[in-house]
Amino acid sequence: MVISKALRDRVGLQAGDVEFDVDGAAVRIEPLASGAVDRRDGWLAIPGSGRVLTSYEVSGLRYGDQR
Repeated sequence: MVISKALRDRVGLQAGDVEFDVDGAAVRIEPLASGAVDRRDGWLAIPGSGRVLTSYEVSGLRYGDQR
């Protein structure tokens, strides 16, 4: 499957294995989680993907499931 560069850049998708999830007429494409976890200053942290999120995007992710 070919995904345009503009769309890949917009969502931060990089080359690698992906998972497809079909929900009715919608298809969700997500990169496979690596399972890697770092320990930083005694806290568990998931390594970054290289994409910088805005505070608005972080808020949307935090509260998205509460709607």
